[in-house]
Amino acid sequence: MLFAAIDLGNMQPMAYLLAGLLFVFALGGLASQESARRGNLYGVLGMALAFLATLADPRVNALPVILGAVAVGGAVGAVLAKRVEMTSMPELTAALHSFVGLAAVLVGLSSYLNPGRAMNNVEHVVHAVEITIDVAIGALTFTGSVVAWGKLQGRISGRALLLPGRHLLNLSLLAMIIGGGALVCFAGEGAALGLSGFGWLLVIVGVAAVLGVHLVMAIGGADMPVVVSLLNSYSGWTAAAAGFMLENDLLIVTGALVGSSGAILSIIMCRAMNRSILNVVFGGFGATPAAASAVEQQGQQVEIGTEELCEVCLDAREVIVVPGYGMAVAQAQRVVDELCRTLQARGARVRFAIHPVAGRLPGHMNVLLAEAGVPYDVVMEMDEINEDFPETDLVLVIGANDIVNPSAQTDPASPIAGMPVLEAWKARLTVVLKRGKGAGYAGVENPLFFLDNTRMYYGDARKSMEKLVLAVKSASAG
Repeated sequence: MLFAAIDLGNMQPMAYLLAGLLFVFALGGLASQESARRGNLYGVLGMALAFLATLADPRVNALPVILGAVAVGGAVGAVLAKRVEMTSMPELTAALHSFVGLAAVLVGLSSYLNPGRAMNNVEHVVHAVEITIDVAIGALTFTGSVVAWGKLQGRISGRALLLPGRHLLNLSLLAMIIGGGALVCFAGEGAALGLSGFGWLLVIVGVAAVLGVHLVMAIGGADMPVVVSLLNSYSGWTAAAAGFMLENDLLIVTGALVGSSGAILSIIMCRAMNRSILNVVFGGFGATPAAASAVEQQGQQVEIGTEELCEVCLDAREVIVVPGYGMAVAQAQRVVDELCRTLQARGARVRFAIHPVAGRLPGHMNVLLAEAGVPYDVVMEMDEINEDFPETDLVLVIGANDIVNPSAQTDPASPIAGMPVLEAWKARLTVVLKRGKGAGYAGVENPLFFLDNTRMYYGDARKSMEKLVLAVKSASAG
Protein backbone atom coordinates (compact mmCIF):
# COMPACT_ATOMS: atom_id res chain seq x y z
CA MET A 1 0.00 0.00 0.00
CA LEU A 2 1.03 3.57 -0.66
CA PHE A 3 0.81 4.51 3.02
CA ALA A 4 2.01 1.26 4.56
CA ALA A 5 5.28 2.81 5.71
CA ILE A 6 3.59 5.38 7.93
CA ASP A 7 0.49 3.29 8.73
CA LEU A 8 -1.76 6.34 8.54
CA GLY A 9 -4.83 4.09 8.65
CA ASN A 10 -4.43 3.62 12.42
CA MET A 11 -4.27 7.39 12.82
CA GLN A 12 -7.36 8.07 10.72
CA PRO A 13 -9.62 9.30 13.57
CA MET A 14 -6.95 11.78 14.66
CA ALA A 15 -6.40 12.92 11.08
CA TYR A 16 -10.14 13.40 10.63
CA LEU A 17 -10.34 15.41 13.86
CA LEU A 18 -7.50 17.68 12.74
CA ALA A 19 -9.08 18.11 9.30
CA GLY A 20 -12.40 19.01 10.92
CA LEU A 21 -10.68 21.67 13.04
CA LEU A 22 -9.01 23.08 9.94
CA PHE A 23 -12.43 23.34 8.27
CA VAL A 24 -13.75 25.26 11.29
CA PHE A 25 -10.75 27.61 11.09
CA ALA A 26 -11.45 28.01 7.36
CA LEU A 27 -15.00 29.18 8.01
CA GLY A 28 -13.74 31.55 10.68
CA GLY A 29 -11.18 32.97 8.26
CA LEU A 30 -13.79 33.56 5.59
CA ALA A 31 -15.75 35.78 7.97
CA SER A 32 -13.70 38.84 6.98
CA GLN A 33 -11.82 40.07 3.92
CA GLU A 34 -8.55 40.48 5.83
CA SER A 35 -8.44 36.80 6.88
CA ALA A 36 -10.09 35.24 3.81
CA ARG A 37 -6.82 34.08 2.23
CA ARG A 38 -5.79 32.40 5.45
CA GLY A 39 -9.22 30.77 5.69
CA ASN A 40 -8.87 29.37 2.18
CA LEU A 41 -5.44 27.97 3.08
CA TYR A 42 -6.87 26.21 6.14
CA GLY A 43 -9.58 24.69 3.96
CA VAL A 44 -7.06 23.42 1.40
CA LEU A 45 -4.89 21.87 4.12
CA GLY A 46 -7.91 20.26 5.77
CA MET A 47 -9.13 18.75 2.51
CA ALA A 48 -5.65 17.45 1.64
CA LEU A 49 -5.35 15.80 5.05
CA ALA A 50 -8.84 14.29 4.78
CA PHE A 51 -8.04 12.94 1.32
CA LEU A 52 -4.81 11.28 2.43
CA ALA A 53 -6.42 9.80 5.54
CA THR A 54 -9.28 8.38 3.47
CA LEU A 55 -6.87 6.78 0.99
CA ALA A 56 -5.13 5.09 3.93
CA ASP A 57 -8.35 3.31 4.96
CA PRO A 58 -7.89 -0.47 4.46
CA ARG A 59 -11.35 -0.64 2.85
CA VAL A 60 -10.24 1.58 -0.01
CA ASN A 61 -9.24 -0.41 -3.10
CA ALA A 62 -8.74 0.32 -6.80
CA LEU A 63 -6.21 2.96 -5.80
CA PRO A 64 -4.91 3.56 -9.37
CA VAL A 65 -8.44 4.32 -10.58
CA ILE A 66 -9.04 6.73 -7.69
CA LEU A 67 -5.75 8.54 -8.20
CA GLY A 68 -6.39 8.74 -11.94
CA ALA A 69 -9.82 10.26 -11.36
CA VAL A 70 -8.35 12.74 -8.87
CA ALA A 71 -5.66 13.72 -11.35
CA VAL A 72 -8.21 14.38 -14.10
CA GLY A 73 -10.52 16.30 -11.77
CA GLY A 74 -7.63 18.30 -10.35
CA ALA A 75 -6.44 19.24 -13.83
CA VAL A 76 -9.93 20.41 -14.83
CA GLY A 77 -10.23 22.38 -11.59
CA ALA A 78 -6.86 24.03 -12.13
CA VAL A 79 -7.83 25.11 -15.65
CA LEU A 80 -11.15 26.50 -14.45
CA ALA A 81 -9.51 28.38 -11.59
CA LYS A 82 -7.10 29.96 -14.05
CA ARG A 83 -9.55 30.83 -16.79
CA VAL A 84 -12.87 31.64 -15.13
CA GLU A 85 -13.41 35.36 -14.59
CA MET A 86 -15.00 36.69 -11.42
CA THR A 87 -18.09 37.58 -13.44
CA SER A 88 -18.61 33.86 -14.06
CA MET A 89 -18.01 32.74 -10.47
CA PRO A 90 -21.75 32.56 -9.59
CA GLU A 91 -22.38 30.24 -12.54
CA LEU A 92 -19.31 28.16 -11.68
CA THR A 93 -20.43 27.89 -8.07
CA ALA A 94 -23.86 26.67 -9.14
CA ALA A 95 -22.25 24.14 -11.49
CA LEU A 96 -20.01 22.84 -8.70
CA HIS A 97 -23.01 22.43 -6.43
CA SER A 98 -24.65 20.32 -9.12
CA PHE A 99 -21.62 18.01 -9.15
CA VAL A 100 -21.94 17.52 -5.38
CA GLY A 101 -25.60 16.61 -5.75
CA LEU A 102 -24.97 14.19 -8.62
CA ALA A 103 -22.10 12.54 -6.74
CA ALA A 104 -24.34 12.06 -3.70
CA VAL A 105 -27.00 10.35 -5.85
CA LEU A 106 -24.48 7.99 -7.44
CA VAL A 107 -22.87 7.14 -4.10
CA GLY A 108 -26.29 6.52 -2.55
CA LEU A 109 -27.38 4.16 -5.32
CA SER A 110 -24.05 2.35 -5.15
CA SER A 111 -24.28 1.98 -1.38
CA TYR A 112 -27.73 0.43 -1.68
CA LEU A 113 -26.51 -2.12 -4.21
CA ASN A 114 -23.38 -2.90 -2.21
CA PRO A 115 -23.75 -1.93 1.47
CA GLY A 116 -20.35 -3.46 2.28
CA ARG A 117 -21.53 -5.73 5.09
CA ALA A 118 -24.44 -7.92 6.15
CA MET A 119 -27.26 -6.11 7.96
CA ASN A 120 -30.16 -7.20 10.10
CA ASN A 121 -33.64 -5.78 9.56
CA VAL A 122 -33.18 -2.77 11.83
CA GLU A 123 -29.83 -1.89 10.29
CA HIS A 124 -31.32 -2.23 6.82
CA VAL A 125 -34.12 0.22 7.67
CA VAL A 126 -31.68 2.76 9.13
CA HIS A 127 -29.39 2.40 6.13
CA ALA A 128 -32.35 2.77 3.74
CA VAL A 129 -33.44 5.99 5.50
CA GLU A 130 -29.92 7.40 5.19
CA ILE A 131 -29.76 6.51 1.50
CA THR A 132 -33.21 7.98 0.83
CA ILE A 133 -32.27 11.30 2.44
CA ASP A 134 -28.96 11.32 0.59
CA VAL A 135 -30.33 10.69 -2.90
CA ALA A 136 -33.38 12.94 -2.42
CA ILE A 137 -31.38 15.99 -1.34
CA GLY A 138 -28.69 15.14 -3.87
CA ALA A 139 -31.12 14.99 -6.80
CA LEU A 140 -32.83 18.19 -5.68
CA THR A 141 -29.45 19.92 -5.39
CA PHE A 142 -28.35 18.65 -8.80
CA THR A 143 -31.33 19.85 -10.82
CA GLY A 144 -31.82 23.01 -8.76
CA SER A 145 -28.19 23.95 -9.34
CA VAL A 146 -28.50 23.30 -13.08
CA VAL A 147 -31.52 25.62 -13.24
CA ALA A 148 -29.67 28.24 -11.17
CA TRP A 149 -26.74 27.97 -13.58
CA GLY A 150 -29.11 28.49 -16.50
CA LYS A 151 -30.66 31.58 -14.90
CA LEU A 152 -27.28 33.07 -14.05
CA GLN A 153 -26.05 32.40 -17.59
CA GLY A 154 -29.15 34.01 -19.06
CA ARG A 155 -30.15 30.75 -20.77
CA ILE A 156 -33.27 30.62 -18.59
CA SER A 157 -35.44 33.63 -17.79
CA GLY A 158 -34.67 35.25 -14.45
CA ARG A 159 -38.36 35.81 -13.77
CA ALA A 160 -40.06 33.60 -11.20
CA LEU A 161 -42.25 30.83 -12.65
CA LEU A 162 -45.25 30.80 -10.29
CA LEU A 163 -47.52 27.95 -11.37
CA PRO A 164 -51.10 27.75 -10.07
CA GLY A 165 -51.22 25.44 -7.06
CA ARG A 166 -47.42 25.40 -6.84
CA HIS A 167 -47.38 24.89 -3.06
CA LEU A 168 -49.70 21.91 -3.35
CA LEU A 169 -47.43 20.54 -6.07
CA ASN A 170 -44.39 20.91 -3.80
CA LEU A 171 -46.16 19.17 -0.93
CA SER A 172 -47.31 16.36 -3.23
CA LEU A 173 -43.77 15.79 -4.51
CA LEU A 174 -42.44 15.80 -0.95
CA ALA A 175 -45.10 13.28 0.10
CA MET A 176 -44.10 11.05 -2.83
CA ILE A 177 -40.47 11.17 -1.70
CA ILE A 178 -41.41 10.24 1.88
CA GLY A 179 -43.73 7.47 0.70
CA GLY A 180 -41.09 6.14 -1.66
CA GLY A 181 -38.59 6.15 1.18
CA ALA A 182 -40.93 4.06 3.31
CA LEU A 183 -41.26 1.53 0.49
CA VAL A 184 -37.46 1.41 0.13
CA CYS A 185 -37.17 0.64 3.84
CA PHE A 186 -39.66 -2.21 3.81
CA ALA A 187 -38.98 -3.66 0.38
CA GLY A 188 -35.88 -5.49 1.63
CA GLU A 189 -34.86 -8.15 -0.77
CA GLY A 190 -38.33 -8.38 -2.25
CA ALA A 191 -40.59 -5.89 -3.97
CA ALA A 192 -43.19 -3.36 -2.87
CA LEU A 193 -46.04 -2.45 -5.21
CA GLY A 194 -44.23 -4.14 -8.07
CA LEU A 195 -40.86 -2.38 -7.62
CA SER A 196 -37.73 -3.44 -5.78
CA GLY A 197 -36.10 -1.16 -3.22
CA PHE A 198 -33.64 0.02 -5.87
CA GLY A 199 -36.50 0.74 -8.23
CA TRP A 200 -38.17 2.93 -5.63
CA LEU A 201 -34.87 4.72 -5.08
CA LEU A 202 -34.83 5.60 -8.76
CA VAL A 203 -38.39 6.91 -8.44
CA ILE A 204 -37.31 9.09 -5.50
CA VAL A 205 -34.41 10.44 -7.54
CA GLY A 206 -36.76 11.37 -10.37
CA VAL A 207 -39.35 13.03 -8.11
CA ALA A 208 -36.70 14.96 -6.17
CA ALA A 209 -35.15 16.10 -9.45
CA VAL A 210 -38.52 17.52 -10.56
CA LEU A 211 -38.91 19.21 -7.16
CA GLY A 212 -35.47 20.81 -7.53
CA VAL A 213 -36.38 22.23 -10.94
CA HIS A 214 -39.71 23.59 -9.72
CA LEU A 215 -38.31 25.16 -6.54
CA VAL A 216 -35.59 27.13 -8.32
CA MET A 217 -37.76 28.07 -11.31
CA ALA A 218 -40.15 29.70 -8.82
CA ILE A 219 -37.40 31.98 -7.50
CA GLY A 220 -36.88 35.34 -9.20
CA GLY A 221 -33.62 36.84 -10.38
CA ALA A 222 -33.35 39.31 -7.49
CA ASP A 223 -33.12 36.38 -5.09
CA MET A 224 -30.38 34.49 -6.96
CA PRO A 225 -27.64 35.30 -4.39
CA VAL A 226 -29.81 33.63 -1.76
CA VAL A 227 -30.40 30.69 -4.10
CA VAL A 228 -26.67 30.14 -4.53
CA SER A 229 -26.24 30.21 -0.76
CA LEU A 230 -29.16 27.81 -0.28
CA LEU A 231 -27.77 25.36 -2.82
CA ASN A 232 -24.48 25.47 -0.94
CA SER A 233 -26.41 24.54 2.19
CA TYR A 234 -28.21 21.70 0.39
CA SER A 235 -24.90 20.30 -0.85
CA GLY A 236 -23.65 20.27 2.74
CA TRP A 237 -26.66 18.41 4.07
CA THR A 238 -26.46 15.80 1.33
CA ALA A 239 -22.76 15.32 2.19
CA ALA A 240 -23.70 14.86 5.85
CA ALA A 241 -26.32 12.27 4.89
CA ALA A 242 -23.70 10.47 2.80
CA GLY A 243 -21.42 10.52 5.84
CA PHE A 244 -23.98 8.63 7.91
CA MET A 245 -24.57 6.26 5.03
CA LEU A 246 -20.84 5.53 4.60
CA GLU A 247 -20.08 5.69 8.34
CA ASN A 248 -17.55 8.45 7.70
CA ASP A 249 -17.29 10.83 10.67
CA LEU A 250 -15.44 13.57 8.81
CA LEU A 251 -18.01 13.67 6.02
CA ILE A 252 -20.73 14.08 8.63
CA VAL A 253 -18.90 16.94 10.35
CA THR A 254 -17.90 18.66 7.12
CA GLY A 255 -21.37 18.36 5.63
CA ALA A 256 -22.95 19.75 8.79
CA LEU A 257 -20.53 22.70 8.77
CA VAL A 258 -21.29 23.52 5.14
CA GLY A 259 -25.01 22.94 5.52
CA SER A 260 -25.44 25.01 8.66
CA SER A 261 -23.17 27.87 7.53
CA GLY A 262 -24.97 28.04 4.18
CA ALA A 263 -28.34 28.10 5.93
CA ILE A 264 -27.23 30.84 8.33
CA LEU A 265 -25.85 32.94 5.45
CA SER A 266 -29.12 32.49 3.55
CA ILE A 267 -31.13 33.69 6.55
CA ILE A 268 -28.84 36.70 7.02
CA MET A 269 -29.23 37.63 3.36
CA CYS A 270 -33.00 37.22 3.52
CA ARG A 271 -33.11 39.58 6.49
CA ALA A 272 -31.07 42.06 4.47
CA MET A 273 -33.80 41.87 1.82
CA ASN A 274 -36.68 41.96 4.33
CA ARG A 275 -37.68 38.53 3.11
CA SER A 276 -38.66 35.29 4.82
CA ILE A 277 -36.45 32.29 4.09
CA LEU A 278 -39.64 30.31 3.35
CA ASN A 279 -40.71 33.05 0.95
CA VAL A 280 -37.52 32.57 -1.07
CA VAL A 281 -37.31 28.77 -0.87
CA PHE A 282 -40.90 28.18 -1.90
CA GLY A 283 -41.26 31.10 -4.30
CA GLY A 284 -43.58 33.44 -2.42
CA PHE A 285 -44.96 30.99 0.16
CA GLY A 286 -47.74 32.62 2.12
CA ALA A 287 -47.72 35.73 -0.04
CA THR A 288 -50.29 37.03 -2.47
CA PRO A 289 -49.18 38.01 -5.96
CA ALA A 290 -48.03 41.63 -6.06
CA ALA A 291 -50.25 44.08 -7.86
CA ALA A 292 -48.84 46.24 -10.59
CA SER A 293 -46.82 49.11 -9.23
CA ALA A 294 -48.92 52.15 -8.52
CA VAL A 295 -46.00 54.47 -9.19
CA GLU A 296 -45.83 55.86 -12.70
CA GLN A 297 -42.54 57.26 -13.90
CA GLN A 298 -42.70 60.99 -14.43
CA GLY A 299 -40.24 63.03 -16.49
CA GLN A 300 -37.22 61.82 -18.41
CA GLN A 301 -33.82 60.41 -17.66
CA VAL A 302 -31.28 63.24 -17.88
CA GLU A 303 -27.92 62.32 -19.41
CA ILE A 304 -24.60 63.79 -18.30
CA GLY A 305 -21.49 64.13 -20.47
CA THR A 306 -17.93 63.22 -19.60
CA GLU A 307 -16.71 66.81 -19.26
CA GLU A 308 -19.55 67.83 -16.99
CA LEU A 309 -19.12 64.72 -14.85
CA CYS A 310 -15.39 65.40 -14.67
CA GLU A 311 -16.11 68.85 -13.19
CA VAL A 312 -18.49 67.30 -10.65
CA CYS A 313 -15.83 64.76 -9.63
CA LEU A 314 -13.18 67.46 -9.21
CA ASP A 315 -15.48 69.56 -7.00
CA ALA A 316 -16.75 66.68 -4.84
CA ARG A 317 -15.32 66.28 -1.32
CA GLU A 318 -17.47 63.32 -0.26
CA VAL A 319 -17.89 60.52 -2.82
CA ILE A 320 -19.60 57.14 -2.46
CA VAL A 321 -19.33 54.43 -5.11
CA VAL A 322 -22.12 51.81 -5.29
CA PRO A 323 -20.90 48.83 -7.36
CA GLY A 324 -23.23 46.31 -8.97
CA TYR A 325 -23.22 43.42 -11.38
CA GLY A 326 -22.77 45.80 -14.34
CA MET A 327 -19.33 46.65 -12.99
CA ALA A 328 -18.50 42.96 -12.79
CA VAL A 329 -19.68 42.27 -16.34
CA ALA A 330 -17.62 45.15 -17.73
CA GLN A 331 -14.59 44.20 -15.61
CA ALA A 332 -14.42 47.84 -14.56
CA GLN A 333 -13.25 47.39 -10.97
CA ARG A 334 -9.62 48.33 -11.65
CA VAL A 335 -10.40 51.53 -13.54
CA VAL A 336 -12.94 52.42 -10.84
CA ASP A 337 -10.18 52.01 -8.27
CA GLU A 338 -7.94 54.23 -10.42
CA LEU A 339 -10.56 56.99 -10.43
CA CYS A 340 -11.02 56.72 -6.68
CA ARG A 341 -7.28 56.96 -6.00
CA THR A 342 -7.09 60.00 -8.27
CA LEU A 343 -9.89 61.73 -6.38
CA GLN A 344 -8.37 60.75 -3.03
CA ALA A 345 -5.08 62.31 -4.10
CA ARG A 346 -7.03 65.57 -4.60
CA GLY A 347 -8.31 65.42 -1.01
CA ALA A 348 -11.71 63.82 -1.53
CA ARG A 349 -12.97 61.08 0.78
CA VAL A 350 -14.04 58.15 -1.38
CA ARG A 351 -15.82 55.08 -0.03
CA PHE A 352 -17.62 52.05 -1.45
CA ALA A 353 -21.13 51.08 -0.33
CA ILE A 354 -21.84 47.33 -0.52
CA HIS A 355 -25.33 45.90 -0.41
CA PRO A 356 -25.55 42.32 0.97
CA VAL A 357 -27.10 40.99 -2.25
CA ALA A 358 -25.19 43.06 -4.80
CA GLY A 359 -24.08 40.90 -7.72
CA ARG A 360 -25.03 37.27 -8.20
CA LEU A 361 -23.09 35.72 -5.33
CA PRO A 362 -22.73 36.46 -1.60
CA GLY A 363 -19.73 38.78 -1.22
CA HIS A 364 -19.37 39.14 -5.00
CA MET A 365 -18.59 42.87 -4.93
CA ASN A 366 -16.16 42.52 -2.02
CA VAL A 367 -14.12 39.96 -3.94
CA LEU A 368 -14.07 42.09 -7.09
CA LEU A 369 -12.85 45.14 -5.20
CA ALA A 370 -10.22 43.12 -3.33
CA GLU A 371 -9.05 41.77 -6.69
CA ALA A 372 -8.56 45.37 -7.86
CA GLY A 373 -6.58 46.27 -4.75
CA VAL A 374 -9.18 48.50 -3.11
CA PRO A 375 -8.26 48.94 0.60
CA TYR A 376 -10.60 47.09 2.94
CA ASP A 377 -11.12 50.12 5.19
CA VAL A 378 -12.99 52.10 2.50
CA VAL A 379 -15.38 49.24 1.68
CA MET A 380 -18.45 49.76 3.86
CA GLU A 381 -21.50 47.61 4.45
CA MET A 382 -24.99 49.05 3.92
CA ASP A 383 -25.72 49.58 7.63
CA GLU A 384 -22.43 51.43 8.11
CA ILE A 385 -22.85 53.97 5.33
CA ASN A 386 -26.55 54.48 4.63
CA GLU A 387 -26.90 57.40 7.02
CA ASP A 388 -24.03 59.24 5.27
CA PHE A 389 -25.75 59.70 1.90
CA PRO A 390 -27.40 63.07 2.77
CA GLU A 391 -23.94 64.53 3.43
CA THR A 392 -22.46 63.13 0.21
CA ASP A 393 -21.61 65.35 -2.75
CA LEU A 394 -21.51 62.62 -5.40
CA VAL A 395 -22.72 59.02 -5.61
CA LEU A 396 -21.54 56.90 -8.52
CA VAL A 397 -23.86 53.95 -9.09
CA ILE A 398 -21.96 51.57 -11.35
CA GLY A 399 -24.12 48.90 -12.89
CA ALA A 400 -26.50 48.55 -9.94
CA ASN A 401 -30.28 48.88 -10.07
CA ASP A 402 -32.45 47.07 -7.55
CA ILE A 403 -30.19 47.78 -4.54
CA VAL A 404 -30.64 51.57 -4.99
CA ASN A 405 -34.33 51.52 -5.90
CA PRO A 406 -36.39 53.92 -3.72
CA SER A 407 -39.62 52.10 -4.61
CA ALA A 408 -38.57 49.47 -2.06
CA GLN A 409 -39.45 52.09 0.57
CA THR A 410 -42.20 54.06 -1.18
CA ASP A 411 -44.24 51.61 -3.28
CA PRO A 412 -46.04 48.82 -1.35
CA ALA A 413 -46.96 47.19 -4.67
CA SER A 414 -43.35 46.88 -5.83
CA PRO A 415 -41.90 43.33 -6.07
CA ILE A 416 -39.03 44.54 -3.86
CA ALA A 417 -41.22 46.39 -1.34
CA GLY A 418 -39.67 46.38 2.14
CA MET A 419 -36.22 45.40 0.92
CA PRO A 420 -33.51 47.52 2.62
CA VAL A 421 -31.67 49.50 -0.04
CA LEU A 422 -28.79 51.94 -0.32
CA GLU A 423 -30.36 55.40 -0.14
CA ALA A 424 -28.33 56.91 -2.97
CA TRP A 425 -31.12 59.35 -3.93
CA LYS A 426 -30.46 61.37 -0.77
CA ALA A 427 -27.08 62.60 -2.02
CA ARG A 428 -26.64 66.02 -3.60
CA LEU A 429 -26.04 64.37 -6.98
CA THR A 430 -26.33 60.74 -8.05
CA VAL A 431 -24.79 59.60 -11.33
CA VAL A 432 -25.87 56.19 -12.62
CA LEU A 433 -23.68 54.28 -15.08
CA LYS A 434 -25.85 51.99 -17.24
CA ARG A 435 -25.55 50.40 -20.65
CA GLY A 436 -29.11 51.32 -21.56
CA LYS A 437 -32.50 52.39 -20.29
CA GLY A 438 -33.84 48.94 -19.44
CA ALA A 439 -34.93 47.69 -16.01
CA GLY A 440 -32.61 45.71 -13.76
CA TYR A 441 -32.12 41.97 -13.42
CA ALA A 442 -35.30 41.64 -11.38
CA GLY A 443 -37.24 43.51 -14.06
CA VAL A 444 -38.27 46.31 -11.69
CA GLU A 445 -38.33 49.92 -12.92
CA ASN A 446 -36.27 52.34 -10.83
CA PRO A 447 -37.68 55.83 -9.99
CA LEU A 448 -34.16 56.94 -9.03
CA PHE A 449 -33.33 57.40 -12.71
CA PHE A 450 -36.02 60.10 -13.09
CA LEU A 451 -35.22 62.24 -10.04
CA ASP A 452 -34.03 65.85 -10.40
CA ASN A 453 -30.73 65.12 -8.66
CA THR A 454 -29.93 62.07 -10.81
CA ARG A 455 -27.92 62.02 -14.02
CA MET A 456 -27.39 59.06 -16.37
CA TYR A 457 -23.97 58.22 -17.80
CA TYR A 458 -24.71 55.67 -20.53
CA GLY A 459 -22.34 53.09 -21.95
CA ASP A 460 -20.17 50.14 -21.01
CA ALA A 461 -18.96 50.72 -17.45
CA ARG A 462 -15.27 50.16 -18.14
CA LYS A 463 -15.16 52.31 -21.29
CA SER A 464 -17.15 55.06 -19.58
CA MET A 465 -14.87 55.00 -16.54
CA GLU A 466 -11.76 55.02 -18.73
CA LYS A 467 -12.99 58.20 -20.44
CA LEU A 468 -13.80 59.76 -17.08
CA VAL A 469 -10.43 58.85 -15.56
CA LEU A 470 -8.62 60.33 -18.55
CA ALA A 471 -10.62 63.55 -18.26
CA VAL A 472 -10.07 63.82 -14.49
CA LYS A 473 -6.34 63.21 -14.78
CA SER A 474 -6.00 65.71 -17.62
CA ALA A 475 -7.90 68.36 -15.68
CA SER A 476 -5.85 67.66 -12.55
CA ALA A 477 -2.56 67.94 -14.46
CA GLY A 478 -3.66 71.20 -16.06
